[in-house]
Amino acid sequence: MNSEKRREAAPSASRGHRTTGTTPRTTLPEPEATRLPVGELAHDARWEKRGIVMDHQDGFVWLRPEGGGTEWTALPADVQPLNVRERAEALMWARVAKANARSRGEVL
Repeated sequence: MNSEKRREAAPSASRGHRTTGTTPRTTLPEPEATRLPVGELAHDARWEKRGIVMDHQDGFVWLRPEGGGTEWTALPADVQPLNVRERAEALMWARVAKANARSRGEVL
């Protein structure tokens, strides 16, 4: 009878049952978004616009349109650097704009 009492008193984990412990689960910290350097041309996925990174302030990225204009804010997770193809396209349009300005006699 002593052996029966010992079996009843044994924890259920020793019999192969799962127990729910009270140990808290540890959460991994979220990886910090890469900060794009000021002056970098970037894409705002939320608004589907491209802009130049002007500043990082109060948890937001400040962007300005490529040709100038009013700045807007975006969440760092929504702002991505341009890929190679997009950068080449942006450079091409910048050269075209410069050539057009030169042909109009504007001071560059």
